[in-house]
Amino acid sequence: MNEVFSNKMNLLKALAITLVVSGHLEFSLLGIFPPYSFQLALFFFISGCLFKDKYLDSTYTFLKRRVKSLLVPYFLYSIFYMCVTILIAKLTGKFWGMPISLKNFFITPFLNGHQFDLSCPLWFVTQLFMTMITFLFIFKSLKKLKDNKFFHLAFFTVLGCLAIPLTKVVTVDAFVLVVIRTMFSLFFVYLGYFYTHYIEGKYDIFTVKWFFTVVLIQAVLWMFNRDYDPEHGIGLSYVLVWARFDEQLFVPVLTSLTGIWASLFTIHIVYPYFKDNSFIKHVGQTTYHIMANHLLVMYIITAVFLYINGIPVTERANHDIYWIYNPVQTTYLYFVLTMIICTYTGVWLKAIKAKLFPEKKYEEAAKNL
Repeated sequence: MNEVFSNKMNLLKALAITLVVSGHLEFSLLGIFPPYSFQLALFFFISGCLFKDKYLDSTYTFLKRRVKSLLVPYFLYSIFYMCVTILIAKLTGKFWGMPISLKNFFITPFLNGHQFDLSCPLWFVTQLFMTMITFLFIFKSLKKLKDNKFFHLAFFTVLGCLAIPLTKVVTVDAFVLVVIRTMFSLFFVYLGYFYTHYIEGKYDIFTVKWFFTVVLIQAVLWMFNRDYDPEHGIGLSYVLVWARFDEQLFVPVLTSLTGIWASLFTIHIVYPYFKDNSFIKHVGQTTYHIMANHLLVMYIITAVFLYINGIPVTERANHDIYWIYNPVQTTYLYFVLTMIICTYTGVWLKAIKAKLFPEKKYEEAAKNL
């Protein structure tokens, strides 16, 4: 993996996590793409881009690294947020999460990851772990069956496209929910792998014709968008964690594809200007910590606003976890402060880790987000 490609992937991760944070504040940095119309697919795509062929012959190494980079920090954060949730409950009288139990601590993370509201964005981490392990075994089997990239692409495409229709014909219980999310995400993991190995550096997909084609497709897809009012549904956006796609069948796949292209195109354009920016580099390198902590930071910012305006902090308990104070005026301040605080918190945590374990070379969790 050359340095330019590695730097572009880091910028792509920075863009992806920025889109997640802005999405939780209910605005989109890319206007034609509503919040959550492709962001999670982009993360899976990046993971596929970073998948190395050497892991096909070293399953144990891959599993060990994924446990260290994804699950270990996940459960450390779970302990932290369990303590934070208990503390907030004592201050506000509301427990932001499920009852504390062994099941909710060890099993719920792999079902829906919403055992603690403040850390619920981390549901993606356990899903990414399951997806990547599944991808490794399926990809190895496919290569043994037939080592042909178009055969592999067709298989994962069918798998991904069948995920949404499956929600219409079966009862979506906890197990089926995991199956659907995994089917959907496997397609984008392989798409990332396919892009890295067979498209990037070989074909120019950022021409004017490509640009207008994607814009036209997204303009047509916008006709399916209905998320102007909650009662109208979610339209181009979809809620992957709960496999909520409303009446859509293939629109979520299509808008994910156009969104991924738009993200790659954005990085292609801005790379010369941002490649040496230290803050953007830090954002891309600390996506795990930003994913884990941005709701807590928003919660704290809201508490400060409430205090300044003489409103009891207990008012926060009357709203859902994504509620912010006076969003019309404060949304963008929340966004800037949250990105800065979470990014440098991640930098600080990584520095502590390096001091505590100077002799060990741990693979950074953010490389797979």
